Order: sequence, then C-alpha cells, then structure tokens
Amino acid sequence: MTNQVPGVAVVGCGTWGKNLVRNFYEQGALRFIYDPDRDCASQILQQYPVRSASSFDDLLSEPSVHAIVISAPAVRHFELAKKVLLAGKDVFVEKPLALCSEDAQELIALAETHSRVLMVGHLLLFHPVVLRLQKMIHSGDLGKVQYVYSSRLNLGRLRTEENILWSFAPHDISVLLYLLRELPRSCSAHGSSYLNSDVTDITLSTFDFSSGVRGHIFVSWLHPFKEQKLVVVADHKMAVFDDTEPERKLVVYPHRIDWVERVPVARKAEGESIPVENAEPLRLECQHFLECIAERRIPRTDGRSALEVLKVLEACQQSLEHQGNPVQLETKSARSLIHPTAVVDEPAEIGERTRIWHFSHIMPHAKVGRNCVLGQNVHVASNVKIGNNVKIQNNVSLYTGVELEDDVFCGPSMVFTNVINPRSQIERKLEYQRTLVKQGASLGANSTIVCGVVIGEYAFVAAGAVVTRDVSPYALVMGVPARQVGWMCRCGVRLTESGEIFRCSACGELYSMQEGKLRTVIPASEK
Repeated sequence: MTNQVPGVAVVGCGTWGKNLVRNFYEQGALRFIYDPDRDCASQILQQYPVRSASSFDDLLSEPSVHAIVISAPAVRHFELAKKVLLAGKDVFVEKPLALCSEDAQELIALAETHSRVLMVGHLLLFHPVVLRLQKMIHSGDLGKVQYVYSSRLNLGRLRTEENILWSFAPHDISVLLYLLRELPRSCSAHGSSYLNSDVTDITLSTFDFSSGVRGHIFVSWLHPFKEQKLVVVADHKMAVFDDTEPERKLVVYPHRIDWVERVPVARKAEGESIPVENAEPLRLECQHFLECIAERRIPRTDGRSALEVLKVLEACQQSLEHQGNPVQLETKSARSLIHPTAVVDEPAEIGERTRIWHFSHIMPHAKVGRNCVLGQNVHVASNVKIGNNVKIQNNVSLYTGVELEDDVFCGPSMVFTNVINPRSQIERKLEYQRTLVKQGASLGANSTIVCGVVIGEYAFVAAGAVVTRDVSPYALVMGVPARQVGWMCRCGVRLTESGEIFRCSACGELYSMQEGKLRTVIPASEK
C-alpha cells in the first residue's frame, strides 16, 4: 500500500454519502460501495464503475478494502465503526462519532489498541476559510478574541431521529473549539419544538471559556432562507465568514472603539475581502484521510477531537432538558494551552494538557505528547516525536531525527544536531541521523548532543557537556567531549557505591550492575 492509493469502501450512498463516493472515486481510492437500499446502490453503480457489496460484513474481510467510510444514520455510527476497527481496518465516520461519549471513548481505545486510523467527518475543519481564520487568530492579526457567533439556518431537511442540536450544531462546535483551542468551562442551551413535541427545531447555545471568550451558536431548520455565518469579534479587527457568498467568503473589518469623554464611540471602516484557496472542503477532507492511511498518522479530526465535540453536545443537550441551566464541563482541563504568540502548523499533534509558551514553533507532522511543557522560543521540526510529560526549557531546537521518550528534561539553550558534517552549500536532508533520548533522561543547560547517539534511560548529561557517543542508562556524563563520571538515581541524585550495590541517599533506591548495565534491585516502595 506504500506506493498505491489505499482502497476504500463507502457505506451509505444517500444524500451525503453520494458526495463521499464521488470524491473517493475521483481520487482513485473507491473500490466498493454498500447501501441496504438497492435502488440507491443501483443509481451509484450507473455513475461509477465499482463493485457493490452484498452486505456490510462482506467488506470487513475484503482484502482490497483498507478503510471503510461510514455515512449511515448517526444511531448506527458506533456499531458499524466498532466492527470496522475490530476487523483491523481504518475507518472514517461522519459526524457525530457516536451518540454518547462512552461509546466514543470505546472507539478511540479500539483504534489505539489496533493501531488504526480513526477519523471523523467534521468537514468545516478542512474549509480553506476556517484554516485561514485560525491562522489569523493565533498570529494575533485580529487581536484578542472577545466573542464568536455562529448561525446555521435553513428550511429543511427536517429530521425525526435527531434534533437540530445534534444535526446542525456539531459543525459549529467543532469550528469553535478548533479556532479557540480551548474547551468551554460551561454551556447552556435554549430551544423550541414546533413540528414534533419531542424533536427540537431551534436552539441557541452559549459557551463560556476560561480565557474570557464567549461563544454563541444559533441553529434552525425552520428559517425562511439559508444562512451560514461565523463572526469573530476581537479588539483590533472583526472577521465574518459567510459560506453562502460565492466570492467574498472571508471579510475582515478593521472597526475600532474609541473612548471619547469616557463614552465608547464606534469607528467603522470598510471591510477587506481576504483571498483564500478555492478548493472543495470535502475533497480536502477525503484526501487528508487517504494521506493519514498511507502515512499512518493521526488525522486532524481524530477520535479525541471528536470526543470533545461530543462532550460539548452532551452538555448542551443536558442544559436543553433543564430549561437552559448552565452545565459545567469536567473536561476543560484536558485541553492543551498554546500561547497566542506560538505557531502550531497543521497537521501537528499536540497532546492533552500540554503547554506551549511564547514564540515557540511546532512544524507540520510533529508529535508532542500529553502533559508536556515547551518554554519560550522552542522549535520543533517536522516529524519530531516528543513523548508524555516532557519538559523543554527556553531556546531549544529539536530538528528532524530527534525523538524524546516520556519524562525527558531538556535544559535551557541545550543543542541537538542532525547532520555530522554540515555545509551551507550542500543539501544533506537525506543524511539526517536519528538521536534518541530515552525515558527519564536529563540534558543539562547548554549541553550539546551530537546526532546519531542514544541517551539511555535516566541518564544525566551535565551542563555544558558535549555528547559524541551513546550514554548508558543512569550514567552521569560531563565535559568536552563528555565522559562518564558516575551513576544517577532515577530521582536525579548521584548514587554512592558500596561494594556491588549502588545506593541513592535521597530516596533509598538500590541498584546493582547486571550484564554491564545498572538496574534497580530493590524498589524503594517495596523495602
């Protein structure tokens, strides 16, 4: 599958599914379709010369199908996606991922256990306008965001199996979370039912964020005309995304508020149309899924981001059922914190509760784990892998080829390299060497790690040392070039030697030399 387009089957070829069929066919990936409605399947086969499966289960054992795209009714998303993951295939699920967060969490766990790609169809996160708007917000071009308002209104298509909140609002919630990179701390929703007493036709939801931003989402399928607008109000500029506009989809207004004799006065200005790529979002979304399959990387709209949308939807639904009373979200602390001056290029993966501070830059395809701290002016190049609970101090650059396992510490201004013999006039990208820093290791301030080495578990590189060869686990090295001068405990204290036993005076941990490597013999917790 390395040099070929992955084979895809689309399940559900009706109103929206036919668009997925078209896009995957045009990208040379469509192998099969399946729809229990034979007339629907027959119409698709007249347009596209592919095969039709006789049942969904047949697709699970079909070797030419590497991934299955599910565009079935939302109530079946969990059931079908679970079967696909258990069959060892990648899966694309139209929104919502499931109808409850517990089911979504089960799918996420299955995907991770079986190393499968799980992507969710939050289409607007592939819209060129949304991508441009996100960059404008996080570059500071608009100033400090104050509130975001979104409206998604139309007359029909009316549904009876789900209300307007679950049908329309997932689009706008996914965009809100994507633009702000933050979960709301509370949600409230008010709605009304006009056609069926148990199906809400109109909702207005309000979101309160810890950063001070407020969000409002208005959705309705009982509206005299179609409206799809997103308004971002910041203290320098205001931006309007109107998806019904054929040309001026993104307009920025440099309005300002002046205070005259302690009274606010609005100063209006002409709107500026911002040029954006003219590309079909669905085509970009389908292409992204195929790339994630081929390159085995995490999608922009993966299961975890979809779970956040689902939890917000559940909170809104709970509020809706309790006369609009605000509902607190317990998941707000899981969101990563990225300073407005930091730049995170798409697609990059940032784990939960990770903090990225001033003027740092994370390049595409970099992977940063959970609970990490990246200080000021940290650069992370493409394809760099950083584990969980890693701390990187100010002014550190991690170049392509560097990999940090869990619990690694990088001191201020320490240096990695990735080429042994660099020359400005000679390109040596194909000669990048791998540098692996294993779990728990510490790299002191201003130390230099020459590429192509392995720093062992819990090793300790002293400040200013220059490492030119592998460092053993638990070793303490210092000097230029670095030489081993002792051993370190996993708690970061130098060990004292007593015969064949090495002891930590701080935590009491005991070690012994086994086959040339230092190993724990009596864990402190068991003494």
